[in-house]
Amino acid sequence: MQQKSKKLTALALILVFILPVILAKLALNNGWFNEGATNKGQLLNPIIEAGDLFIITGEEPHWRLAYIVPDLCDAACENAIFSISQVRTAVGRAMDRVDAVFIVTDSSDPKAVANLEVNDFGKLLKADINNVNNLFQQTGNNGIFLVDTLGNVVLKFNTTLEREQAIMDSRDILADLRKLLKLSRIG
Repeated sequence: MQQKSKKLTALALILVFILPVILAKLALNNGWFNEGATNKGQLLNPIIEAGDLFIITGEEPHWRLAYIVPDLCDAACENAIFSISQVRTAVGRAMDRVDAVFIVTDSSDPKAVANLEVNDFGKLLKADINNVNNLFQQTGNNGIFLVDTLGNVVLKFNTTLEREQAIMDSRDILADLRKLLKLSRIG
C-alpha cells in the first residue's frame, strides 16, 4: 500500500512538471494564443529597402518620419503633415535623432509643397514618381512611414480624414518611435 502511494506521488510530480511543458509546446505549434506585439503601426514584412530615397549624403544617419506628398493634398494629407511635425516635436530631447521627410514628386500638390517650404515642417526630398510607386507597390504609398537609420522602411501608419483620430494616431506613432529610439544606439 505504501509503495503504491509512493508511485502515485512520483507520477503526480512528474505530471505536474511535464504536463505544462507539453501543453506549452502544443499551444506554440498550433497557434492557440495571440502572439505578443507592442508596435502600434503596421510592421512591414518584408521591410522596404529604400536607402537611396531616404539617405542624404553628407548627413548623419537619423530615424525618419516620411510622408509622400500626393497629387491632391486633402484633409488626410494635412493631418499627416501635422502629425509628423507634432510627433517630431514631442520626442523632446531625442528630436535631433529624428527627421521629418516629405517626398515630393513632379505630380505632388504644388500648394502643399509650398506650405511645407514656407513652414519648414521638415526636409523635402525630390523623387521620381515611378521610383516611389515601385518601392511602395506592396504597401501603397499613402501613409506615414517610419524609416530606420539605414533607409529601411519598417513601419506604416495609416492616415485619416478626421483631425481627432489623426491626433490619436500621432500618439501611436510617438509610442513606436520612442521605443525604437530607446533601443537604438544609431541615429
